[in-house]
Amino acid sequence: MIVEQISIFLENKAGRLMEVTKSLNEANINIRALSLADTSDFGILRLIVDNIDKAKEILKEHGFTVGRTNVIAVEVGDTPGGLHKILEVIDSAGINVEYMYAFVQKNSANATLIFRFDRIECALEVLQKNNITVLPASKVCGSN
Repeated sequence: MIVEQISIFLENKAGRLMEVTKSLNEANINIRALSLADTSDFGILRLIVDNIDKAKEILKEHGFTVGRTNVIAVEVGDTPGGLHKILEVIDSAGINVEYMYAFVQKNSANATLIFRFDRIECALEVLQKNNITVLPASKVCGSN
């Protein structure tokens, strides 16, 4: 139930993000979800892709600094309070959310939230005990 994400460190300059997408496009790698955070000097592009090993290899070949991170994908209904319920469960267990981002899957009425927790195994256990739908990597990443 753990999903692997890649993080790419980018200089904050024109065209650098396009170099990543061009490399992945040429390798026929599909981006399933992404988040981009920046400072004045650099950015961190976080990606969930359909082939993480190939993506990491291709990006390194093109000179990018790439890391892998474990995250958890949680499905939440499109209703008021959906995120709040998840955060209450996590907070009651003393788990910190380091960051999160969301996307919508094709043909779904629900959103998928990607969480990076400070204690990922504990968070996974707490979410499952509280009947919160944790998605397997195969559902989030697509084909591998």
